Amino acid sequence: MRYVKKYLRIALLVLVAYAAHCLQANAQDTPERKVVQLSGVILNADSTTAIPGVNIYVPKKGRGTSSNRFGYFSMPVLAGDSVVFSFIGLKRQTITIPEDIDEDKVSYILTMVQDEIALQEVQVMPYPTEEEFKNAILAVNIDAEPPLNRGNLSPQLLLRWAEEMPASGNENFRQFTNQQTQQTLDRYGPRPLPLLNPFAWAQFIKSIKNGDLKNRD
Repeated sequence: MRYVKKYLRIALLVLVAYAAHCLQANAQDTPERKVVQLSGVILNADSTTAIPGVNIYVPKKGRGTSSNRFGYFSMPVLAGDSVVFSFIGLKRQTITIPEDIDEDKVSYILTMVQDEIALQEVQVMPYPTEEEFKNAILAVNIDAEPPLNRGNLSPQLLLRWAEEMPASGNENFRQFTNQQTQQTLDRYGPRPLPLLNPFAWAQFIKSIKNGDLKNRD
């Protein structure tokens, strides 16, 4: 039993040494990839406006960034990496860093194209099928409908509705503009009173002498 344990220990040591040797050989055979600083600017299809918030990442690597408000981005990548650019409403694009690149920095000016999606037409109907809708229209009895109540169109009722109805957007805007104009005029003096205007009184007396008021009647 003692010799069996001894042989097991020797076999375990041999396996560990062989595994370490294989790992070292694989590390020597696989060349170390170069680190490259990737940067650039992302523009729209017309190259007139920068696109902020574009997602830039390397799939399955856990590395990524996003473009700032000027469309600029910068991130470290490895030679041979595939970098994905994605944004909602724009087509996804992918660029690959060359494995034999000599420079430590690489820059791109990327233009994103709008991704247009055409949805199918949706028809909304109150009935499951068109045939049932036609049958329901044909089954309507127009003569059985109650006549129009003319009492709802009385002038008194319409006047009361008009008084209770809130002001429209145009009326509110007109009232606000008039108040603002009046406040501006009040800064430079009191409001004019027509009863104290001598020119208005002179024109009124002249109208009485000429008989303009009688002519109007």
